[in-house]
Amino acid sequence: MATEPWAIALVFGATLIGAFGPILLKKASAKKLFSIESLLTNYFLFAGVSLYALGTLLFIPALKGGDLSVLYPFVSVAYIWVSLLSVKFLGEKMNKLKWAGIALIIVGVSLIGFGSA
Repeated sequence: MATEPWAIALVFGATLIGAFGPILLKKASAKKLFSIESLLTNYFLFAGVSLYALGTLLFIPALKGGDLSVLYPFVSVAYIWVSLLSVKFLGEKMNKLKWAGIALIIVGVSLIGFGSA
């Protein structure tokens, strides 16, 4: 089965949405989580888990549009999103090794994508 472009696009969108999950979970971790009440009022926690779940739910219909062996490696793009979003929303710094890692992810995903054509 040839992988459809819409399926790849949906996976990219799912990874972007899902990447906001860990950003919000990081923000949730800054709050006290010692009681049930503090857990129930930690909106970053609920939002983070919800976005993780939404990203996963969006991935499911994408599987109809192509091979799992092609689509699943595209999930690694989430690492790129998380790195970039961490810089923007958490004030984290990128160094040369992190940029090299991002470049390797891009190369790897590209090779898998081109190899499926």
